[in-house]
Order: sequence, then structure tokens, then C-alpha cells
Amino acid sequence: MAMQFYASPEQIMRDRSELARKGIARGRSAVVLSYEGGVLFVAENLSSALHKVSEIYDRIGFAAVGRYNEFENLRRAGVRMADLNGLSYDRRDVTGRALANAFAQTLGAIFTEQSKPFEVEICVAEVGATAEDDELYRLTYDGSVNDEPGRMAMGGQAEAITGVLKSHHRPDMSLGEAVKVAMQALSSVGGEGGAARTIAANQLEVAVLDRRRVGRTFRRVTGAALTALLNGDKAEEPVSARPETPTSPSEEAKKPTTSAGSADLEGQETPEA
Repeated sequence: MAMQFYASPEQIMRDRSELARKGIARGRSAVVLSYEGGVLFVAENLSSALHKVSEIYDRIGFAAVGRYNEFENLRRAGVRMADLNGLSYDRRDVTGRALANAFAQTLGAIFTEQSKPFEVEICVAEVGATAEDDELYRLTYDGSVNDEPGRMAMGGQAEAITGVLKSHHRPDMSLGEAVKVAMQALSSVGGEGGAARTIAANQLEVAVLDRRRVGRTFRRVTGAALTALLNGDKAEEPVSARPETPTSPSEEAKKPTTSAGSADLEGQETPEA
């Protein structure tokens, strides 16, 4: 009769944690921070087809690092949950806090019940009427949730990046200033001998939750607009007509009629099958 090897529950949990942390550390980093006009997402991403940053709902964004197939499954589940709740009740009932709790329960169950945990780290961000009202939630592989103070970094060398963000971030920054701080933080690690490095525009994925927009606030910053921001040009927000003051998400007159599930291809044509 073959004997099975025994491992204590504590050792099993330690092994799972080590596996997940190593997988996340191999990924390229992402930064999320509040600024005067909304919430900014900046992620290192060499692929133009696979997004690390996406829309979940009207005023809620999603960013992740780690294994793409795993966090993409979570994102899709979050979009379905948000759409179902918004249609069943009211769009105002869909909140970042509720989605973060749902993701935490899923990640916690996978970590304790499955032999392999998800190698992911996630941010769920909800834009408010002011920078002080923005909500940023960090979710880790074991289902832990942290409410971040207006800025956070994930993946790779997150601690070093967070230190740079803490030193330079201000809630009243303009979009150009926020992008500059995010780039400074991301480029501060990974160079030869600990030196800073240069990150090209085509290696970045940038998006914002624009608090001045009515309805769906998510938009991607690409092409000439991104180049202008990285070069420090002041013409930084070429957005369609919008109100001069932040609009409450509770307005009923202009409810969005489309799902956030298609937001990844915003402004692009869907390729034929």
C-alpha cells in the first residue's frame, strides 16, 4: 500500500503564497492614481491586443498584473455581475466596493480550495465627484482587500514604485502631471545597476476614468494624445464636449445604453470572425 506524503496546512498555504508571489513578480508593473480630473491607469504592456486595463462599468475601472488568462476571467465575471445588477436594480447600485468584495470572495475561495492559486493582483477603481471621493481597492491572490489612499502600484517591484508615487503624488495634479509622475515611478526600477530606464510610448497602456464625463467615464489615451502627454504638451485632454463641473453619477437623463463588456475596443472596429 502506497503511503501519501503529509504536508501541514500551514506549509500548503506557504507554498501557494510563494507560487503566486513569484508569478506576480515576473509581470510588468502597473500604476493607478487619482488626479484632479479623475483616475489614471498606466501599465507596462508590450501587447496591443491583450489589455491589462479595462472598463467594468460606468464609473468603475479595472487593472491587473500577473497571468492574463486568470485576471481576464475575473474581469469578464465582474462585467457580467455589474451588468446584471445594473439592469435588475439601478445603475447607481453598482459600486466599486461591491465588485471588490465579489472578487475577494472568488480569489479567497480559489486560494483555499484549489491546488493552484491565481497568480494575479488586481485594482478596482471607482471615480468620484472629487479626488477625495475616488475609491481604489487592491486585491491580492489570497482574497485580501486593501483600500488604497489615492495611489498604488502592482507587480514587479511594487514597493520601490510606491515609494516614488508617495513622494510625488498630489490629488490636485493635472493629467499631464499625473502621467509624468506615473512614468517617473515605473521607469525608476528595472534599469541596469539600479539606474532609471526609458519606457517608450508603444510599451504603455494608458487610460483614465474622467470624472467630468456623463455616464461611462472610461477612455483610453493612445496615439498622438499619449505622445503629447509624454512630451509635456499642455493640450492634454482632447475630449468631446462635457460639462465644466463634475456631474453626479445619479443623473437619469443620459443613462448609457451599452454594456461595459465592449469597452476594451472603444473607438475601434470589431474584427470579423
